[in-house]
Amino acid sequence: MPAIHDEAICIRRHDWSETSLTVTMFCRETGIIRGIAKGAKREKGAFSGGIELLTRGELGAIIKPERDLATLTDWNLKEVYPALHSNLQAHRMGMYLADITGRSLATGDPHPVLFDRITEALRVIGNCSSTERERSENLMWAQMSILDETGYRPELEHDVETGEKISALPPGRVLAFIPDRGGIACNTRGDDRWLVRAATVNLLRDSAGNNLSDTTLDRANRLLAAYLRHVLGCEPPTMLAIFGENQPYR
Repeated sequence: MPAIHDEAICIRRHDWSETSLTVTMFCRETGIIRGIAKGAKREKGAFSGGIELLTRGELGAIIKPERDLATLTDWNLKEVYPALHSNLQAHRMGMYLADITGRSLATGDPHPVLFDRITEALRVIGNCSSTERERSENLMWAQMSILDETGYRPELEHDVETGEKISALPPGRVLAFIPDRGGIACNTRGDDRWLVRAATVNLLRDSAGNNLSDTTLDRANRLLAAYLRHVLGCEPPTMLAIFGENQPYR
């Protein structure tokens, strides 16, 4: 019965009984674990502050390989993100990140770099002083990090059909993104590809996108979301809540 203590973000939470919860935790060194927290809803106990969705804390758990659910032994709340409860779009972004993280990662597969990226994104998105652009930028890089850490980082430097390097791109140029091949191509003809503006590719190539428009940032987020949808094989409801049904890249 290996016992673990790890930093964790609660990405799913369901009532189990009057006093207990089932939760899915994204842990920094352990990865995704699913467990039951007996007595977590009692005012006094080993779960300080309670276990709420999209909070970060220190987790204790006992993992039994023969069981689907770990037993959570303690929880020490470390960080909450207030804007997730007061700003609708921030709430939707946080729920979306929790959703796609849980869908993208296998149980027990640690991704500490991704954990740090998601934590930073939640800090910005969940900060009441953050601008909508700051939230959108952090959503974009969190999506990119999920793709990168799961082996699906989009190829943005070379043509995925010819292998040729695609150098500097004038902003007005139009390229293709081929989801089955996971990257851009110069040939824009075909039903298997999405048209994408060079300005969008330039933003995703370089994090220094301060001079690019909010529209370009929105297009970059939508492209990454569409690619995640393709990789996952489904369209999470939380994705629709942010981007709506009228998405490009279908």
